Amino acid sequence: MDESGIQYVVGIDAGGTRTRARLAEAATGRVRGEGAGGPGNALSVPAEELVRHLAEALRGALPPGGGGQVAAVVAGFAGGGPGGGCERAQAALAAALAEVGVVRPARVEVRGDAEVAFAAGPGTPADGLVLIAGTGAAGARVAGRRMVRAVDGDGWLLGDAGSGFWLGREALRAVLRALDGRGPGTALAGPVGELCGGLTKERVVGYAYAAHPVRLARLSPLVVDAAAAGDAVAATLLDRAAEELAATVRALAPRPGEPLVVTGGLLGPGGPLLARLAALVEEPGLTPCPVPDGLAGAVALARLSL
Repeated sequence: MDESGIQYVVGIDAGGTRTRARLAEAATGRVRGEGAGGPGNALSVPAEELVRHLAEALRGALPPGGGGQVAAVVAGFAGGGPGGGCERAQAALAAALAEVGVVRPARVEVRGDAEVAFAAGPGTPADGLVLIAGTGAAGARVAGRRMVRAVDGDGWLLGDAGSGFWLGREALRAVLRALDGRGPGTALAGPVGELCGGLTKERVVGYAYAAHPVRLARLSPLVVDAAAAGDAVAATLLDRAAEELAATVRALAPRPGEPLVVTGGLLGPGGPLLARLAALVEEPGLTPCPVPDGLAGAVALARLSL
C-alpha cells in the first residue's frame, strides 16, 4: 500500500525520568510508531543530553525516511512551561528534529508537561485541573487547553511536595532519625541499608550527597513496598505525600465536578497515591481521572493544531 501521501503528527512527553515520542496519522490518530529516550526535564538536563534523548525517542518512533511527512509536532516538557525552560526546550527540540530528518513541519509547539497531561484526559478536555506526581510534582489549571495557573513544580530544592523525590528524601530522613534515636524504628532501614552499602549514618548521608538529588526518587518504591508490608512509618509518609498533593489541588480553587486529570508514577492508573488522593479531594467534589502519561495528549494537541 502506498503511504507516501499520508501526513503524520508527532507527540512527545519529556519527563523527569524518560522521554517518549509517538507517531500517529494526522487524519485518524492511528498510532504508527513509538520510541523512548532518557530524561527530558528542560531545566535540569544539560542541553546536549536533552537533544540526544529527544533524538533517541524520535528515531524509535519514525519510520526510515519518514521525517518529511511529519506535519505537526507537539512536545510537553517537564520544566518547559512559561517562565521555565521553554527556550531551552525549543532549541533542543529543533536540534533533535533536524538530526532525525523532520524537515519543515507546519507546526512545532513546545508545551509544559501539565498541558499535554491534561489533554490526555477523556475527550481531550479544554478546561479543568491537572496534577502530576512522578519524579517531581506540580498542579495546574488549564483553560482553552493552555495553562493559566501553576502550583508547585518548584523543583527538588524548593518544592515538588508529594513527589517521588520528596518520598525518597523523607525515607532517608526517617532512617536517619531512627538511627539517631530521634524517631521510631522502620522497616525502611533494611532496603535503605542495602542500597547505601551499609546501615550507618555515614553510608546513608554519603549516598544522599553522592549524586544529583533527583535520583532519590528511585527510593519511592521502597516506601510503597514497606507500607504494603505494614510499616507504620512508610504508611505515614504516603499519607503525608497525598496530603501535600491535595493541598496543591486546593490551591487551584477547584470547582465541584470539573475534570481533574492525574498522572505520573504515583498517581497514574494503579498509582500508590491515587486512592489516598481520591479520598482527600472527594469533599471539594472532584474525582481524579488517571492517565498513564501525556503522550496521547501531545498527539491530540498536534492533530488539533492542524
